[in-house]
Amino acid sequence: MTSPLIGVDELAARLGEVTVLDVRYRMGGPPGPDEYAAGHVPGAVFVDLDTALAAPPGPRGRHPLPDEEAFVRAMRAAGVRDDGPVVVYDDWSGHAAARCWWLLRFHGHRDVRVLDGSWAAWQAAGLPVEQSAPAPAPAPGDFTARPGVMPAVDATTVAATQVVIDARAPERFRGEVEPIDPVAGHIPGAVNVPTARNLGPDGRFLPAAGLADAYAAVGAVPGADVAVYCGSGVTAAHDVLALKVAGVAAALYPGSWSEWVADPARPVETG
Repeated sequence: MTSPLIGVDELAARLGEVTVLDVRYRMGGPPGPDEYAAGHVPGAVFVDLDTALAAPPGPRGRHPLPDEEAFVRAMRAAGVRDDGPVVVYDDWSGHAAARCWWLLRFHGHRDVRVLDGSWAAWQAAGLPVEQSAPAPAPAPGDFTARPGVMPAVDATTVAATQVVIDARAPERFRGEVEPIDPVAGHIPGAVNVPTARNLGPDGRFLPAAGLADAYAAVGAVPGADVAVYCGSGVTAAHDVLALKVAGVAAALYPGSWSEWVADPARPVETG
């Protein structure tokens, strides 16, 4: 299995042959385009999470999956080609990058990887930084959507999944606090594996064996029926990516908690 992660040294050596997407996004943080203009991986193209990687908020949650045609247009505008490798990075510990990785894989792109350690690792390595505002438009890509490659569940099927993982912080999972959504708690029967557990002190993903042990502790092992959700469907992709590194296939629940609690008839568990 080829790892869905790529290190900074390998990316630096392959800059001329890969399409690099900068998807910097942090809830409540500085605007991504400003951060991108101040410095980015040479040749990287900025992709906006809210407009390219999600549809507008609504009954399907705060970050529903984007319309297929809109996603394809955004990827082609960023230069993504069917036959060309893609590397995605952010400055949010890989959370936004994992969303882009999942969407590209879901829509059939075969060679997509996330920069391990994110933008911080690139800077720490002292590698070249490019500044541009606005950046020159890349040559248009020819990316074609073939959706359904990565598994996904919805509000009906997630409840029937064998192992349901909640990727949010423990206090949100337990229902002690809920800073965003109108109801606190979690989907009944879910187990909690916060995305922070996927990373070591250096901000890089733990080795595959360490991730496999962490997820095996909650029943997420190769061959198990596993689904992951979070608040709005973005950070859950981080757990899906970590599970992929560990050799475990997992479905994403795109609507996540924000969709689940939109229907007051759906049960909620705390503690």
